[in-house]
Amino acid sequence: MSGPTKSVRFREAIRMGMVEEMERDDRVYIVGEEVGHYQGAYKVTEGMLEKFGPKRVIDAPITESGFTGISIGAAMVGLRPIVEYMTWNFSAVAFDQILNNAAKMRQMSGGQLHVPIVFRAPNASAKQVGSQHSHAMEHFYAHVPGLKVVAPATCADAKGLMKTAIRDDDPVLYMESETLYNLKGDVPEDPEFTVPFGKASVARQGGDVTIVSWSRMVHVSLQAAEELAKEGLDVEVIDLRSLRPLDEEALVANVSKTHRAVVAYEGWPYGGVGAEVVDRIQRLAFDELDAPIERVTTLDYPMPYNAKLEQHVIPSAERVIEAVKRVAYRSA
Repeated sequence: MSGPTKSVRFREAIRMGMVEEMERDDRVYIVGEEVGHYQGAYKVTEGMLEKFGPKRVIDAPITESGFTGISIGAAMVGLRPIVEYMTWNFSAVAFDQILNNAAKMRQMSGGQLHVPIVFRAPNASAKQVGSQHSHAMEHFYAHVPGLKVVAPATCADAKGLMKTAIRDDDPVLYMESETLYNLKGDVPEDPEFTVPFGKASVARQGGDVTIVSWSRMVHVSLQAAEELAKEGLDVEVIDLRSLRPLDEEALVANVSKTHRAVVAYEGWPYGGVGAEVVDRIQRLAFDELDAPIERVTTLDYPMPYNAKLEQHVIPSAERVIEAVKRVAYRSA
């Protein structure tokens, strides 16, 4: 990062990105449940109603399919909506709109219509919110041609990816981790600071094993890497940031450097983005691998409400450590 920075929380970094883009472009508006008068269910939109007024910060009733559909139509005729869901799990109610309208309209119109829209919400695990609020939904949407999916892990990326998403002419799904909202970090104050899609970052340099991750699991992987360093294992941690498009070059380059890989993420083990990452590595860098690729995931169950069971199901630093030791042929 160059230029002056400001230390802010993750939720404030997201807000900075939205506010700067709304100041830059009066076609941008935000709509969702409690985004205005309540200041946002997670206070991400705090102060925005006062700053921009009710025509650009719009409180919606509990009708995800309704305000999603209206905003897709608004995007088709020239506006640039940001649609907030209280959680990505609730986007399932609007899945038809996202899948069959937002994702396909450009192709079905022969490129005549664009859908410049951002869908954003907290994603994956929180703390004891039950199985209907704890899905890692990036896997559902990254599967769909026509959609772009990003999942920031740092405050700087939270701002930069949001600004890139708003400026993009295609639908972008922006996946936030509720557990990161209070994370603090330095964010560039430059209103032109953006983070490009399809470019991973190196969260930690290492030479023995590569851990590929995104969102909250980047921090879990970094914790695991620090513990492994005490045992003489030098672990590199890759933050994908962008899940679709995916940075294949970074995956190949890093696995070619360490020759071993672990993919750590919060989705279920069957299919998903993690399985896609494994496929890309084994197809594009098979001859560089010195061990089978390991995955560390949420266990294959609906999320329990009980706190101890919930922690058992969610991927932990301990499970990442065990996977790294297996690919490094170290005793667990």
